[in-house]
Parts: sequence; structure tokens; C-alpha cells
Amino acid sequence: MASLSTEPTAAPDDEPATEPAASPAAKPTDLWPYLRPYRRTLLLVAGLSLVSAAAALALPLVVRVVLDGLGAESDTGMLIAALAVLMVGGAIIGAWSRYLLSRTAEGVVRTTRIRLGAHLLRLPIAEYDRRRTGDLLSRVGSDTTLLSAVVTSGLVELASGVLVATGAIVLMGLIDIPLLGITVVAVGVGVAVAGTAAVRIKRYSRRAQEAVGAMTASVERALVAVRTIRAYRAEPRETAALSVGADDAYAAGVKVAKVESLIEPVASVAVQAAFLSVLGVGGARVATGQLSVGDLVAFVMLLFLLIQPVVSGLRAWTILMTGLGALSRIEEVLALPAEADHVSAAASPEAVADRPAPPLLAFDNVDFRYRNGSPVLHQVSFACPRGTTTAVVGPSGAGKSTIMALIERFYEVAAGRILLHGTDVRDLPREHLRRQIGYVEQEAPVLAGTVRENLLLGDPNATDEAMRSSLAAVNLWHRIADADGGLDAQVGDAGVLLSGGERQRLAIARALLAAPPLLLLDEPTASLDARNEAALQAAVDAVAEDRTLIVVAHRLSTVVRADQIVVLDGGRVVGVGSHEHLLTASDLYRELATTQLLV
Repeated sequence: MASLSTEPTAAPDDEPATEPAASPAAKPTDLWPYLRPYRRTLLLVAGLSLVSAAAALALPLVVRVVLDGLGAESDTGMLIAALAVLMVGGAIIGAWSRYLLSRTAEGVVRTTRIRLGAHLLRLPIAEYDRRRTGDLLSRVGSDTTLLSAVVTSGLVELASGVLVATGAIVLMGLIDIPLLGITVVAVGVGVAVAGTAAVRIKRYSRRAQEAVGAMTASVERALVAVRTIRAYRAEPRETAALSVGADDAYAAGVKVAKVESLIEPVASVAVQAAFLSVLGVGGARVATGQLSVGDLVAFVMLLFLLIQPVVSGLRAWTILMTGLGALSRIEEVLALPAEADHVSAAASPEAVADRPAPPLLAFDNVDFRYRNGSPVLHQVSFACPRGTTTAVVGPSGAGKSTIMALIERFYEVAAGRILLHGTDVRDLPREHLRRQIGYVEQEAPVLAGTVRENLLLGDPNATDEAMRSSLAAVNLWHRIADADGGLDAQVGDAGVLLSGGERQRLAIARALLAAPPLLLLDEPTASLDARNEAALQAAVDAVAEDRTLIVVAHRLSTVVRADQIVVLDGGRVVGVGSHEHLLTASDLYRELATTQLLV
């Protein structure tokens, strides 16, 4: 196992400096790219809102006519029927509009999650070294969910509220200017106070989401290592750490709640003050004959039509601010540059494929270091001829696993070159490069799901026969065949239903299924017993006949038959040759072989 100095704990120097600092605060206009695919539906909703607003504004006017005509000889039946039509029609239009908005909101969340998830899968590996998985998961989960409320109760409520409020103010002015002045003063004071409080919500909401992300990261950390935590009786300590994250999230949420709790009472006081003022002054004007009863009732109805969108607008504003806080966190991740390919015309995949340029892979004076860390590799040079097996050995911390990561271009070299078919791998599209490589990591990750799903990662078009053959090659088919479900047997979260050796062999079978010309095996037999190690070694020897292998190993017994062995020490190549040659030419190799009883 590599030491901490060689593990990818930070981005290398040549990677983009993408510190996890807060991105600039999101603005309402930043929502448009997320809403653009649904612009037709939103235009329809806007049209329905216009109709709904017109119907709502027409109600007080019809009531006014009905009340003023009660004492006259006029047929009010048609007017009452019109009232009923307006009310029922408005309700139907409102229901249709809410459905369209809810569907649009779910669509926005869906596309944002897909976009964000796809981007996360394409970030440079160095970003995962620096960021906590739980926090990234919270952005895909809880942060995207907040966008739904922005669509359903935020933007459209604000827009429709402005329409209704504007229409109400115009009609109130036509009925009575003095009453309108009283209304504007009372409501304006309440809106100003509540709006000032609402401005803080975006900042507090972002802090709350960051706290939730940190708490989610703590939960994810604990669940991944739950067996270790149980074994060391560390549940109380981990629960305490979890409590810290929960307390931070609670404190941030309380701040949001404090601000939100001020808005409705202030709006309520403004409404009551406006209503009482209009009722008092309006009643006096009716008594003096300056205003009819119908005018007063219509004005009061318009007042409530004005108040409703104002209160809804304030609530929508707080929701919008909350959503923009979440949007900032989403945009922060989307702004991170994905893995980029800079391919020269001379190094196109077709040109490289036609080049008979052995060796298949070569390191040419490669230097590498992780950002803020010590140098890991120093002028590493060796070549892997086609169809041969190259073993990389050395003490822990020598840089063996880093060599594998550099071949895959998980990181870029600081100096020197890695050549595939004689071409610098940095000049090859990553997809083309990785299609030629089968990589089995030291931890041999197995994904939750079935055996079949894990194997199809290597070759999505593989047949059942090919899958069975790859499993048989690593001495695992008999175990899978006896399991309930066969290829469709569940392996559990992270392969927990398999033993360590079975997980290792399943990962190797997955790599073999892809049939790449270059196979990278990082400690392939680390978790195997002697019997299965021998079976796996025979399988590796068989596939080595028609492909190039690079094997990282601690146990020298597994690589003594390699065509060449590269000995690393402190990130430098201190020996290259066969087992017999190195026993006499390399003091370090002879020491390792003696320790493992191979001499």
C-alpha cells in the first residue's frame, strides 16, 4: 500500500488552480439557462396568468355594478351569472397553471441533476482529492430540489403578482384617489420593511446549504467506514462529529427562519392598517355622498387583490433568494473545468493507430508532484515493449500507484513525457487513450448492483458467454454460478456481499472483458490466498500472450516471471531487468527478495 505521500491528496501543480472558494452570488438572470428549454410552457403560463389576472380584476367591477344596481329596476341575474363564470373560470385556469408550473419545475430539477451529475463524472481526479463526496452529493440532491420551489412559487408568482397588483392599483385610482393614497402608504411601509429583511435570506440560505453539505459529507464518511467504526467502538465519537455538522446546519437554518418569520407579521400589520384605514375613511366618504357603497366594496375587494400578490410576492422573493443561494453552489461546481483534451492534428487516433512505433508505452524523464506536496517521481524512464509484462516494485511510498494514475491521465506530468505508440499521451483524446487501457485499481472497487452490471462497465456489449469466460479466467465463475441469480446476483453496496479476494477478481474480470491492448494491474493478487493467487497468475499469464501488461506488486513471487522488473525507490528508478539480473545488480531488489524468502 502506497504511503500518504504518494496518495492523490491534492491537485498536481500543472492542474488548474480551482480552490473550493465560494462562487459569486447568483442573480435572477442566472436562472435563464435552466429555464430556456421550458420557455414555451412558461409563455403559456404567462398567458394564463394574464387571463387569470383579468378575471380576478373583473370581479370587483362586476360586484360594484351589482351593488349599485340593487335599488334600481335592472336585471342582475346576468351579472351574478358572470360572477360565477369568472370565479369558476379563474379556478380552472389557476389549477391548469399550477400543474404546468409543477411539471416544469420537476423538469428543471431533472435536467439540472443530469447536467450536474454528468459534469461531476468528468471533473479532473484532483478535484475529488480536494472535495468531500458528501458535499458534492448534497449539491445534486438538496440544492437542485430548491430550484423546484423557485419555479413553482418564485419567479412566476412574482410575475403574476406584479400584473395583478398593477391592475388593482390602476382600478383603485379610477375609483378613488384619496383611498389609493392611504393604501399605498400603508402597504408601502410594510413592503419596504419586509423587503429589507428578505435581502439577507440569500446569504443565510447559502450558509445553510453549505452546512447541510458538510453534514452530508460527515454522514457519508461514517457510512463508508461503518464496519471500522463499529470495530473500534467509535460510534459515540462519530456521532459527536455528526452532531457538530447538524448543529451548524441547525444554526444556519434558524437564521433563515428568523428572517422569514419577520416577513409575514410585517405584511399582516400592513394589510390590517390599510384595511382599517380604507374602511374608516371610505365609510366617512360614503356617508357624505362622495363615494357609493358599490365603490367602497369594489375598492376593498381590489385592496385584497393588491394585498394577496404583495404577500405572495414577498414569500416568492424569499423563495427566490433561497434558490439563488443553492444555485450559487450548483454553478460553483459547473464552473469547474472538466478534463480537457488538447490534441494535435499529427496525433489523431487514426494516425497513432497506423504507427508501428515500439515500445507500446514508455516513460521519458517523467517528474511529478501533487500540489502542496513533496515530489513523487524524479526523471522516471523505462519502456514496455509490446506483448511483454513489466512489473513495478519497490517499498511503500516509492510512487508505484502514481505511475498507473499518470498512464491513465488522471493527472498530468510536471515534466517529461509518457508515450503511447510513440506519441505523448497528452496529445491523445482521453477517451481514445483509456479505450486502449484496462485498469484494475489497488482497492478493486465494485459498484453496488449485480455481477452483470459490474462486468458491463468493461464492455457494455458483452455477451453472457464472454462474461462467463472472463469470470472463469480469474477462477470466479464457479462461485457466481452457485450464487442465487448467477450473473444477476447482487454484490451489495461496494461489493460487500463478496469477499476481498472475490472483489479483486471481479475487477480483473471486468478489465479482461474489455480486451484492451494495455492492461494495468495495481496489486492484483493482494487479497488472494495462495490457491486463488496461483489460478489468477495462470490467467494473467494467458492473457499476457497477446497484450502488454504493467503490474504493480509488493509480493515479488507474483512477478518473478515478468519480462522486466522496474525497481522504484523514493520516486526514482534504481534498477531495471529480470528477476535474476536484479538479484545481483540491485541492492534494494535483493533486500526485498531476501525479506520475502525468494533468495
